[in-house]
Amino acid sequence: MINNKQDLQDYARGAALLGAGGGGDPYIGRLLAEQAIDAYGAPTVIQADALDDDACIISVAMIGAPTVLMEKACSGDDLDHLLEAMARHLGKKVDALMPIEIGGVNSCLPLVAAARTGLPLVDCDGMGRAFPCLEMVTFNVYGCDVFPTVMVDEHGNEIVIRATDAPKTEKFARSVIGEMGLSAMISCYPLSGKQLKRWAVTGTMTLALELGRAIRLGRQSDNPVQSLLDALNSTHYYSPARLLQEGKVVDVERVTRDGFSFGTCRVESQTGNSAIDLSFQNEFLSATNDGGYVATVPDIIAVVDKDTAEPITAETLRYGQRVSVIATNIPPLMRTPEALAVFGPRCFGLDTGYQPHERTTDQLE
Repeated sequence: MINNKQDLQDYARGAALLGAGGGGDPYIGRLLAEQAIDAYGAPTVIQADALDDDACIISVAMIGAPTVLMEKACSGDDLDHLLEAMARHLGKKVDALMPIEIGGVNSCLPLVAAARTGLPLVDCDGMGRAFPCLEMVTFNVYGCDVFPTVMVDEHGNEIVIRATDAPKTEKFARSVIGEMGLSAMISCYPLSGKQLKRWAVTGTMTLALELGRAIRLGRQSDNPVQSLLDALNSTHYYSPARLLQEGKVVDVERVTRDGFSFGTCRVESQTGNSAIDLSFQNEFLSATNDGGYVATVPDIIAVVDKDTAEPITAETLRYGQRVSVIATNIPPLMRTPEALAVFGPRCFGLDTGYQPHERTTDQLE
């Protein structure tokens, strides 16, 4: 699926878009994947249906504050340590790897691990986007155990967490992340092939590649944002997608605490007669217009460069950027009552229930 550097660039760009502003810097993830593929060859990407029901699949990711991930990437040895530790605690051979989220650096790190080990990589993830907390995955929503959760750092330190549930695991992980330099490698939610086929968001690596390719091709016709919207609206997961605002970033506030990057951003139209206010916790959580919600998590809210449609992560937002703000749908298994109880707006402290973005069109008029 990803056979050359052009494919990898397209994939990383599309995954950054699906990351909803989070998941870590996609540029760093792409460079790590390029290096691994040059050294070991491109990994084999397989579809979920190709897995035996009793196959063992584990996730590979980084955990921590995105502002730190920009400066403290993985070495490769820490990935090897992570996979060895996970197999040891499971007491079985690992048959395949997967991304836990299809966003930013965490969409590319599994490519690095798969290239280094020769294990196949499954075309899927557990979110269809990126989320900031360990419990916010479809596997947790529908009954998969988060244990064992293994964390390692670049110094060879290893932590295994066995907690009562996924939210408590998240709290323990955040409590030790500071001692690991605010970023670490993590694996959790080991799945059987049968579980993955039922609960994973399948095909998202392919979709990320297609979206990144649509942006690149759109630049050739000088209309990359519309090309991206057309591509999103042709998918079975992310349609409908629409433009919420086009304009200039006029204000950004950001703070890193508890292992997260929190903040707000205002995007004002060029004429100054309309504005969108965004909130984020690693990922964009909400978009409001005159105080009314026009999009909320778990729908994807993404910010892209107005001229190139290059996705802009929350930690790289800057005053003066000319941007387009986009909202998209998310996969159906992420809009169920069970899913919204785990990663709906109130789970992030927002004072609203879920607001599907396609139902709020009149609030932008």
